[in-house]
Parts: sequence; structure tokens; C-alpha cells
Amino acid sequence: MTEGKNLPHSSADVPFRSKEQRKQSLIQHTGLVGVIDEGTKTIGFSIYTTPDFREIAAHRVELSVITPQDGWYEQDPLEMMASINKCAEEAIKQLPDEGFSASDIATIGITNQRETTIVWDAVTGKPLYNALLWKDIRTSTTVEQIVAKVQDPNHFRSTTGLPISTYFSALKIRWLRDNVPEVRQAIRESRCKAGTVDSWIVWNLTNGALHITDVTNASRTLLMNLETQNWDPVLLKTFGIKESMLPTIHSCSEIFGKVTSERSPLRGMTLSGIMGNQQASLLGQMCVKPGQTKNTYRSGCFLLCNTGDKPVFSRHGLLTTVAYKLGPQAPTIYAIEGAVSVAGHALSWLQTKMRILPDSRDAEKYAEMVPTSGDVYFVPAFTGLYAPYWRQNARGIIIGLTQFTRKNHIVRAALESICFQTRDILECMHQECGYEINKLHADGKLTTNNLLMQLQADTIGLPVFRSQLMDSTAFGAAMCAAQAEGVNLCQFDPEKRYYENVHYDTFLATTTDVERKERYGKWKRAVERSLGWVIKQKKTREHTEENYRMLSSLPASIFLISSFAMLVHSLAASGH
Repeated sequence: MTEGKNLPHSSADVPFRSKEQRKQSLIQHTGLVGVIDEGTKTIGFSIYTTPDFREIAAHRVELSVITPQDGWYEQDPLEMMASINKCAEEAIKQLPDEGFSASDIATIGITNQRETTIVWDAVTGKPLYNALLWKDIRTSTTVEQIVAKVQDPNHFRSTTGLPISTYFSALKIRWLRDNVPEVRQAIRESRCKAGTVDSWIVWNLTNGALHITDVTNASRTLLMNLETQNWDPVLLKTFGIKESMLPTIHSCSEIFGKVTSERSPLRGMTLSGIMGNQQASLLGQMCVKPGQTKNTYRSGCFLLCNTGDKPVFSRHGLLTTVAYKLGPQAPTIYAIEGAVSVAGHALSWLQTKMRILPDSRDAEKYAEMVPTSGDVYFVPAFTGLYAPYWRQNARGIIIGLTQFTRKNHIVRAALESICFQTRDILECMHQECGYEINKLHADGKLTTNNLLMQLQADTIGLPVFRSQLMDSTAFGAAMCAAQAEGVNLCQFDPEKRYYENVHYDTFLATTTDVERKERYGKWKRAVERSLGWVIKQKKTREHTEENYRMLSSLPASIFLISSFAMLVHSLAASGH
């Protein structure tokens, strides 16, 4: 395996500076930027210097997930705010060690899990229900109702870039209206507010003075028109949602207001940046030109490809979304997005369910014990296959087993499955947007696995640039907030050759075109064998095994009943 190395003259056109060069660079710090990073599993607060964006303080806490029943995922909005305040307080305590204080924080940016939806009482400021997470599927029936109404799950794709799906906020708001009496009552009395997590955070930080969102989060609601970047009247009517409930849509980067909450350690600080987390990661990876693409490797994967100032509408089920808009007068930049639903989750499954791995973090060590996967292929279609296949009837398979197969081969095949699924989406992105994709930027927890990164380069035949930040989301949000007009801590320049904290490990392909074609062809064959596994049973008059057991017991039952009746009759007769 080739270890990742910084290659200053690589063909990928990514800037690098040696440590010596960086030491010689004398930076005059102009102020600090704080970032609230609200994810699905963790909440953090990071503080960066400018203009070099060096993280000098940070604190993170776990965020609990509530699962009332299978497929339902909720979080406590009040816990979110308490965690944000705690993280900010702890991070600020670290500043004196770096020679700074809270007064040096010039502005605040926010990045958040997308689609997750919260409704609250505008009078009391209290949530009317728990936050419904992006992956919550309780709205399946609502989706069916809306699709039946418009006759096509892609009916609004040309307007929103999205299909009608359980993912998006419109369906969650509609479900809350239909199923939670407190929400319905608040809507009738015009005191219900609804929004994504960023809106809830800003509302609380400003004591209800601001009810806003940005275009990246709004583009994930299934309610925003991509062209006008306003709430669409037809969509609002279709989902039965009042516009007065929703936040005002802004750009990602502008001065929104100041933190006024007495509960917040950030009181008095300016708010100037909001971005959805995957878009912030795209910006943090410096994917600022059309065709530049990033993949975030976690339990699933999120791939985004910058398509420039024109939205590209996919024919293969990829999502069209706003990448960023760095100012009210700045151009809107779009992206297409694809997701791998099972990536790191496959390794967790091998650990917890199959007991093949003692610890999913040991996957690299186990996989490196064999030179190849031994022609074993693992298609982790646990709940079907998503883009570009969109086959809900697929199920997971491990194929190619022989008497010589060891658990190490299966672990390696699991890592390769992440790479093959990524290639599936990259091929679609290239076809859809028409831009040449000549490298892949990588971040996320799984990227610490060097073998995975090398396998990814070998699978796609492109350089993989792993950000040494591991998670570039907070950096993207920091840059977004710092460059806002009126803040001016830095000047965002797509042509800039380097940023002080943006360093990469580079993994170059070591396979030939022939080898890649053969391996990818076998992956496709494995995928074909996973399709059509779930067959919906039609209601027929055929009896189930249980029915047969019941029927077979009838003669004996009749015999016993008739015998008892005859006995009673004979006793009665003898009595006479």
C-alpha cells in the first residue's frame, strides 16, 4: 500500500506549502471567528484565528438521539441549546492559554445537520415537539399521500431539485401538523414557528428577534424554489404550510444581527454565517470551481460536486442543491449530491452483528493482512440501494466465497464496497454535469483509514486528497462568517492558491485501467445479484402453514365435540 504523502507538483492542482514555508509566514491576526457546529451525533464550538484559520480552541459534546419506535429519530431542542452554550463556554475558557480572550471573537458562524426540523411556540419560545431528524421515516405515509396527489415522486424536481421523500422538512412539518394536537392548535392561533436547526439556534440566540435561514438549508426543505430562492407558493399550498411559520431566506454570509440571549456566553457577538454541514464541508475543502468534488466518509458518505452558477438537474436520482451564496449580491453556486447510505456502518455491522471484527476501528489492520479481497464482493444493501440504482428491493450480499476465504477478505471487501459505491456516484456526476472530475477531496472520521483512501484512489483512478482537518465543516463555516461584508476578517478568493491550515495527504492510484475495469465490472455483477431479493407477497387464497395446522386440527376437534355431545345426550336419556 502506498502511504499518503503531500505532493507539491501533483496534477490535481491543489496548493501545498512546506512546514518551513509556513513557519516563515508571519500572520497579523485581525480577530477570531467562533463556529457552532451542530451535527447529528455531536455539537461543538470551535474558535479560529484569521486570516490563517488556525483552530486554537474547541469543545464538543455528544448529543443524544431518541428513538420512540423503529425508524423514528428525535432530539431534544432544549438539549441542543444547552449543549451549544456549554461548548461555547468551555472553548472560551481555553483562549487565555493562546493569548486571547472572549472579546477577541469578532463574529460567529453556524453549521448544522440539514433537513432536521423543529417547531416551536413563538410566544413562549418552547418547542412544541422534539426535533424530527433528517433520517426519520415516520413520514412515509405522508409521502404516499402527496405522491398520490401529484402522481409523480419527481413532480417538484425541476423546481426544488429534490424528490418527494421522507428526508425533507416539508414532509416533517406536514406530519407534525397532522399528528400533534399542540402543533395544530399553535398553527390555528398563528403562534407556530418552524424551521431547520439553524433557525432554531438563531431564534434562541437572539431571543426571538430573528427568524431566518440561509439558502443552503432552505434548499433542503422541499419548499424553496431554486430559481427565485424564495418559498414557493405552489409548494406551500401542496404541503399545507403557512409561509408566516417559516424563516426568511438569506445568503450564507452577511451580518444577520447580534447575540442577545443572557443565557449565551456569546452575548454581544455578531452572527454572520450560516451553512448546512455538507455545503460547509464542500467550501472547507476548497471545492470552489465547477467539477471539484468532495466526499465525507462516515457511517454513510455524502458526495457533493460543484456545478457553478447553473443548477444541474439529475436524471439518475442525484439531488440538486445550493452549494453556497457568499453575500446578498454574490452569485449563487450550486452542487449535485449523492449519498452512500452504508459506508462505515458496514464495518460496525461486521463488529456488532457478525463478530468478524473485534472493533470497527481495527478494519485497516485486519484488511491489510491479505493482499486482496480474494475476489470477494460485499454489497451492503441492508435497506435497498440508493443513487444511482434506486432499488428498494435489493438486499445485502457477500459473494465470491471459497474454502480459502478468511474474515480478513470480508473486511477488505467491506472497505472496497465503500470505494465502489463512491465510484458509482462519481460516474453519474461526471455524466450529469459534464465537467471533468480530476480529483476527489476526502474528509470525515473514516479517512483516518489509510488503506481505505488508497483503495479509493485505486478504484476511481484519480488522486484522493485527504484533508488533514479530517472534518472541514467548521472551517468552511468559519470562512463563510469571516468574509461577510462588514466583518471583513478575510477576503474569499476562489483563485487563492493556499490557506494556512489547508493541508492534504495525497493518495495516487497504483492500478491500471484494465485492472480497474475488471474489478468494477465484477462489482456491477455483484450488484445485479442483490437486486429483486424482496418480493412483496400478493394476497391469495393459498393457505399459510399456520392455516394448514389449524385446518388439520378440525377433524379431531369435531370428533371431540361430537363425542361430548353424544355423552351428554346418553346421560340425559338414561336419566329419563
